[in-house]
Amino acid sequence: MTLSLHIPRLETPRLILRGPEPADFDSYAAFLTEPKRSWGFGTEEDRPKAWRWFACNIGHWALHGYGYFTVEVKETGQPCGIAGIWNPEGWPEPEVGYVVFDGYEGRGIAFEAATRAREWAYTELGFTTLTSNIVPGNARSVALAERMGAWYERSYRNVQMGEEMLYRHPGPEALGIGSDADGSPEAYA
Repeated sequence: MTLSLHIPRLETPRLILRGPEPADFDSYAAFLTEPKRSWGFGTEEDRPKAWRWFACNIGHWALHGYGYFTVEVKETGQPCGIAGIWNPEGWPEPEVGYVVFDGYEGRGIAFEAATRAREWAYTELGFTTLTSNIVPGNARSVALAERMGAWYERSYRNVQMGEEMLYRHPGPEALGIGSDADGSPEAYA
C-alpha cells in the first residue's frame, strides 16, 4: 500500500509553510524534548516519543487533510518552527497552532506563519472559525493570539495538557478573507 498526501506549499514574504519531511525531524525533536521550550505545547521525554509526535502530525494530515506545516526561512531553507491547523480526537474544535524553534524568537515568524495558516484554513478548507488553545501562563502565546485578533472565550479541559484557555479567532468575514480576497503574501508582512 502506498499513501500519498497532498500538503500544500504556502508562502509569505519571508517564509515557506510546507509538509514535514524526514530531514525536519532533528529540529522537531530538539524542540519537543526541551522542557523550557515546549512546556506550553507538550514536552516529549525522548527522541523516540518525539518521533511518534512527528509521525502523528503526518497522520493528522492523512486523516483530516490539514495539520502542522513545517515553517522554513526562505533565505536559508532552515526549519524555524511549525504552524497550522490541529484538531485531534478530544479537541473542542480546530485550532490554529504555532511554535518557533530555538533561536527564531522575536522575529515575527510565528505571527506571519500562523496568520498565513489561518488564511489558508478559511479560504481553502472553508472553516468559518478557529481557536488557539493556550496553557495558562503562556504569556507569549496569548500575546500572539491577541495580536492576531483573537480573544479569550473560555477555559476548558484539554485531554493532553489539562486546563487550557480557548482564544477565539475572528472569522473570515471579519478579516476580509473570502472569495474576493486575493490571498497575496503581501498581506502577511
